[in-house]
Amino acid sequence: MFTEIPHNSVQNAGWIEVICGSMFSGKTEELIRRLKRAGIAKQKMAIFKPALDTRYSEEHVVSHDSNAVKSIAISRSLEILVFHDDEKVVGIDEAQFFDMDLPMVCTKLASKGVRVIVAGLDMDFKGNPFGPMPQIMCMAEYVTKVHAICVHCGNPAHFSHRLTHSEKLVELGEKDVYEPLCRNCYIKDNELA
Repeated sequence: MFTEIPHNSVQNAGWIEVICGSMFSGKTEELIRRLKRAGIAKQKMAIFKPALDTRYSEEHVVSHDSNAVKSIAISRSLEILVFHDDEKVVGIDEAQFFDMDLPMVCTKLASKGVRVIVAGLDMDFKGNPFGPMPQIMCMAEYVTKVHAICVHCGNPAHFSHRLTHSEKLVELGEKDVYEPLCRNCYIKDNELA
């Protein structure tokens, strides 16, 4: 049976959206698209990124295809609560690089009526769940998993295969350091290593 939500509850309702996938799958591109649509609707927003991600810009969230949106670079997820004023939409890029307070921050914002849009890698280069992303995905109302194209066979790719021999969990890089692979090609490449 459908229960109608009172109008005043809808007005104050917030939620969490997650955009996840591998490198080169279009996560940031989709985040920017959603934020631009919120901007067209004249919704006040704030966009955050980890300070350590300086690949394209220190002041913008930038997709691989060079779309960009102004952002605030922060070192700890709790800083989002400090910078957040009365925005109706909060965007967070590269969420996997944030600390484990990020799920609580997202929940707190959504409970205050904010639409929270989070983009990040769901798995690290070893194929393990990455940082706070699994928790946020579990708590989100909406989860969109986007896929890249496997550079070896053309199938949908959801693994971020590292081309270097570094074992560091976080290694910033682009096509010189990572390539998207499907499960089969990822397994084959790691058997050869």
